Amino acid sequence: MHELGIVMNVARTVGEIAEENEIKEVCSVVLEIGEVSGIMTEYFVDCWNYFKPRNPVLANSELVLETIPAITWCDDCKQTYETVKYGRTCPHCGSPKTWLLQGNEARIKEITVPED
Repeated sequence: MHELGIVMNVARTVGEIAEENEIKEVCSVVLEIGEVSGIMTEYFVDCWNYFKPRNPVLANSELVLETIPAITWCDDCKQTYETVKYGRTCPHCGSPKTWLLQGNEARIKEITVPED
């Protein structure tokens, strides 16, 4: 289960950002997860809830997940299409000369803190 490792890495990164900016509390962390990243997002919230009490700046935080849709580019017809729906073969021209534009990422999008 690499999801716990990812959550620990995100928590460490957010903790470092909080320390650099003298932030004492984080309200929420928004993660963008690619549709074909292979990350089992249903485990993320459980991992976050397990880990956050061990990090005081995150103790009351919420983890919000957003999906980045998987989009593929076709080199032959120069069009994009939904990767999950059509796979590696372009639905427009039938070409296998395609590559993933987006949808394999995992990144921190936003960190919210209490308003003063």
